[in-house]
Amino acid sequence: MIGTIAAGLAGGVVAGMLGVGGGVLFVPALVVFMNRSQHHAEATSLLAIIPVALVGAYRQDRYGNVRRTDALLLGCLSIAGAVAGVALANALSGTVLRDSFAALMVFVAGQLLRRALREPAQARKRGERML
Repeated sequence: MIGTIAAGLAGGVVAGMLGVGGGVLFVPALVVFMNRSQHHAEATSLLAIIPVALVGAYRQDRYGNVRRTDALLLGCLSIAGAVAGVALANALSGTVLRDSFAALMVFVAGQLLRRALREPAQARKRGERML
């Protein structure tokens, strides 16, 4: 129960602060700390993220940060992707699914690191001071 509470709170903070789905934390927490299968963790995360996304989007909208047209387009287009993704996930073994999730997280982390390292160099070329 404590793991569920911690994962829920952390997922909400990360989703609200960084705009990433709480699933980045929910899925590993469900697998590692709550002993769920990868399939169950991913499915549970999809449902759990709905209230997090609604509250986060509402609060961000109040700050004027939501681009509604973009959000609507992304949301509508992702419906087909979700249907295909669920079918694919159910066709894969839990091990392949887990390893694919891990690879995606490593790839995204690498891209973020590459961008973070590149931006100060570009700022120096432009003569900007970094905080």
